Amino acid sequence: QVQLVESGGGLVQAGGSLRLSCAASGRTFSNYGMGWFRQRPGKEREFVAGISYSGVNSYYADSVKGRFTISRDNAKNAVYLQMNSLKPEDTAVYYCAAPRTPYNVVVPTTTIVYWGQGTQVTVSS
Repeated sequence: QVQLVESGGGLVQAGGSLRLSCAASGRTFSNYGMGWFRQRPGKEREFVAGISYSGVNSYYADSVKGRFTISRDNAKNAVYLQMNSLKPEDTAVYYCAAPRTPYNVVVPTTTIVYWGQGTQVTVSS
């Protein structure tokens, strides 16, 4: 049973930073790409960032490119999302996500089968 547990959300002022963490368990973490998605108020869930199983390749939504950085530590079974220069429009519930298929990088079209419970990020203006 794959489990994903996010942490690190909170309230921050515009221009500030937050680092989200996701602890994974239940399968060989280093074999799978990982991703972060978010759901803004009144919107559909959307892709934010993805990383390959090795950590070498990453992919970002245009709205966060240059501000957010995804990384992973395979020794700790963890994936992170460093969020800088936060904007009020980044306010959302952020979800850690994992696919069924191994040895890939998570991109917007990746089929996600495992989700974390979500962590709230609120950016005040």
